Amino acid sequence: MRRIAWLLLLLFAFAIPWEYSLDLGEPLGNIARIAGVLVLLAAIPAVLQNKQLRAPGPMQWAVLAFYLYFCCTYFWTIDQQATLDRIRSLFQELMTVWLIWEFADNPNDLRDLLRATVAGCWVLALLTLVSFASAEAIANQIRFVAEGQDPNDVARFLNLGFPMAALLYGAEKSWPGRVLALGYLPIGLFAVLLTASRGGALAAAVALLGCGILLARGHARVLLATVFALPALAIAMWMAVPAGTFERLSTITEQLQGGDLNDRVNIWTLGWHAFTRAPIFGTGAGTFVAASGLAPIDTAHNTALSILVNGGLCGLFLAVAILVLAVRAIAQTKGPLRLAMGIALSVWALTSLVATVEENRTTWLLFALIALSARLSVERPEAITACFPSAVGPSESKASEQLVA
Repeated sequence: MRRIAWLLLLLFAFAIPWEYSLDLGEPLGNIARIAGVLVLLAAIPAVLQNKQLRAPGPMQWAVLAFYLYFCCTYFWTIDQQATLDRIRSLFQELMTVWLIWEFADNPNDLRDLLRATVAGCWVLALLTLVSFASAEAIANQIRFVAEGQDPNDVARFLNLGFPMAALLYGAEKSWPGRVLALGYLPIGLFAVLLTASRGGALAAAVALLGCGILLARGHARVLLATVFALPALAIAMWMAVPAGTFERLSTITEQLQGGDLNDRVNIWTLGWHAFTRAPIFGTGAGTFVAASGLAPIDTAHNTALSILVNGGLCGLFLAVAILVLAVRAIAQTKGPLRLAMGIALSVWALTSLVATVEENRTTWLLFALIALSARLSVERPEAITACFPSAVGPSESKASEQLVA
């Protein structure tokens, strides 16, 4: 039963990046929600069969406290239905941190989770390219996105895949695996540009810079070949991406210097006023829109402000505790794994300034991977080093496989 739960967990991680592109409607929901329910159905009997849970780490306890606190906000919320809906969805998101902690046992499992996540990012990128290939879309749009997705969300999900793909390049022993890992970088970047997300473009620059540093650790020839390929890649993207898309991206500097960040400044002002009316405990989970007097389709466009309004300073304290624990966990990891997780968390932090990222499963998947990386680095440091080396030569491959098994 534990094996079935593990395979379903990999399916869950694979589905998360592109979950909104396949939604079957209520009561089933999107593909990640369905996969999550299946994981739970297999995980509960698997744990009962094993007769014990893995001892939780600090991250798991902090996430549990975060969830329980927002459950408590039901008693003072300004919108009970919105809070109930948010509590339900929050459970579906936060359970990722516990499931991965429980069922991932060794570095090979961590590598499989990274593979599943990058594979999901590949699907999201390809779905975005399919949207771009539509004649109707080309005629009427400057922003292209996979069906059912938000352009800014797509850019964020794709950016988180960059450091994971660069890490996997050094961890893969077969050339198909390496090609799929390294090939994601140009495909993912192309898809990010097609979304015309200005915040996504900035985060992509940070992510790819980090990937360059990651690839330079023992892969100087790959990095050199990539640098030589950049001009051709840039020309190809310049010719393929519509001019209107680049025009929107070119307004990044203008927006940073004096723009309203696509009306975000006004939303933040209204959100701040809502926070000042209930600064300690907030107005209740899922109530940012109601408390700020915004339209139903709006969001906070800032993670800290969203948590402040919904949960007050108490909620923000718990969120900061989770972030601090994530940074601490990264410090406990070793080698390129530390660098990759650090890059991913930096990209996440950058995008959290202009997006409400605590509401996405990708956020909690990232925190789960960071916590797992730290645990395995402490429990099996030699196996982690063998599984995620700075460089792997032919003579080292067999020894590495034995260590991580």
